[in-house]
Amino acid sequence: MPGGGVITTGAAPRTLWPGVHAIWGQRYDEHPKEYTDLYAENESDQAYEVDVQITDFGLGSAKSEGGPMSYAYSGQGPVSYYVHITYGIGYIVTMEEQQDNLYEVVSRDRAWGNAFSTNTTIETLAALIYNDAFTGQFYLNANGQTLCSTSQPNTTGGSYSNSMALDLMEASIEDGCTLAEGFLSDSGNPIKAIPQTLHVHYSQQWEAARILKSALQNDTANNAINALLLLGNLPQGVKVSHYFSNQNAWFMRTNVPKGMQMFWRMRPDFDMDSDFNTKNLLQGTIWRVAFGNSDPRGIIGSNGP
Repeated sequence: MPGGGVITTGAAPRTLWPGVHAIWGQRYDEHPKEYTDLYAENESDQAYEVDVQITDFGLGSAKSEGGPMSYAYSGQGPVSYYVHITYGIGYIVTMEEQQDNLYEVVSRDRAWGNAFSTNTTIETLAALIYNDAFTGQFYLNANGQTLCSTSQPNTTGGSYSNSMALDLMEASIEDGCTLAEGFLSDSGNPIKAIPQTLHVHYSQQWEAARILKSALQNDTANNAINALLLLGNLPQGVKVSHYFSNQNAWFMRTNVPKGMQMFWRMRPDFDMDSDFNTKNLLQGTIWRVAFGNSDPRGIIGSNGP
């Protein structure tokens, strides 16, 4: 071990044996919670959750004098299933570590590592559906399409698009807002679908901020207003993800209900127990959660050019 067997990383060293020191736990700052920007959080007390899309009524028709009105019927659309998967991670503090009075230092640092890993796993799982939005390798909507597709089927016929292939630019964000404004219900009725948030890879956050917050039109010498700002588009602003795998992909969540959803069956629960055979102390965290989408109109995505 170079340098006389002393490892120092910024905290007070602890003697392992004569002449050898080590620092327990290289701790890093964590990113703030990001998955709550990507999904609407829900609680669950079932083995799985079922979301059944119901079609709305079409337009009314003229009624003749003395005659009956027309009656409409709701139909069943795609059925989305949110199946809770159990995840967990733990660590061991050996009997010998406990006896040698290393429990406090060792367990504290391993507990921090356990929490860090738990949080990172949840964020990675939450971003997985977004990262798979255009490929469908891991996730498909209940209608059989990828999360973002140019051919999302309507239950009553026809299709619509919630996908683009455009760079993150002012004009392309306007195109996305226009796409949302044109969303129709399954029965063909205009609906008020308004993008609320812009979700970008961390490398795009500066460009996204300039586009949305500039008083005048971004990256042009024209003395033109920033229409996105003036019209109040994307009122909840830019949301940055450090877990998106494609730096060119970007998304907009709309106000359409039952879009991107997550269900907690069991929030992260830290527990401990001892092993009779080894006398080791076992500690860890377990949680149960499901992620998905019930209405593709709740999300618009672009995979870049």
